[in-house]
Amino acid sequence: MRILCALAVLTAANLLNNWLARGPALYVVICVSATAVLLLVARWDGLTRADLGIDAAGLRRGLRWAPVLVVLVLLVLLLLLAVPAGREAFRDARAADLSVGRLLWVTLVRVPFGTVLLEETAFRGVLWAMIRRRHGTTRATVVSSLLFGLWHLMPSRGVNRSNAAVASVFGDGPAGVAPTVAVAIAVTAVAGVVLCELRRRSGSLLAPMALHWAVNSLGYAFAWAAARWWLDD
Repeated sequence: MRILCALAVLTAANLLNNWLARGPALYVVICVSATAVLLLVARWDGLTRADLGIDAAGLRRGLRWAPVLVVLVLLVLLLLLAVPAGREAFRDARAADLSVGRLLWVTLVRVPFGTVLLEETAFRGVLWAMIRRRHGTTRATVVSSLLFGLWHLMPSRGVNRSNAAVASVFGDGPAGVAPTVAVAIAVTAVAGVVLCELRRRSGSLLAPMALHWAVNSLGYAFAWAAARWWLDD
C-alpha cells in the first residue's frame, strides 16, 4: 500500500510536469512538493534517515564522494569535446537557445532543486529503501531502475528533434520518436542501476545526487558553450 502511494505521487508529478506545468518555476514547485510528500510516505513506512541515506554520517560520506564524481563527469565531457565525433552530442537545441540567465536558472535551480531532488529522493531514496527492506538490495535496484527508465517515457518524446546526435541515428521526424523513447528508457534504466550501486557503496543519497547533477547541469553548460564557440553552424 505504501509503495503504491509513492508510485501514485510520482505518477501525478510526472503528468503535472509534462502536461500541465507552464513556466520554469512551477516545475520546481511540483518537484519539491512531490519530494516532501514522498518523505512523508517514507516516514509512514517507518524508514529512518539512515535508510534513505540522508543521516549525518551518510551526508558526510556523500560530501567526500561528490567532488570526485563531479570532476570525473567534467573530464568525460572535456574528452568528448576534444574529439570531433563527440562534439555532435553537444549539438542540442534545448541548451543552445538558452540565455545566460536561463542557463544559470536551469543548471543551478531547475536541475538540482527540481530534477535531481525529486528523482534521487524517489528512485534511490524512498522507493529503493522501501523495496530493499522487503525484498533485498538486488530487487530494489532492478525495480527502482526500471521505474526510473519508465519515468523518462514522456520527457524523451522530443529528444530526436532537439539533439543532433540522436536525430542522426533515428531521424528527426515522427517515425523516430518511438525508437528514441525506447532507447531513452533503456539507457536511463541502466543509469538507474549505476546510481543505485553508487547509493549502496557510498551509503549516501548525496553521492548519486552529485553525479546526477553533474551529468545534467554540466551537460547543459557544455552544450550551451559548444554552440557558441566550438560547433560550426
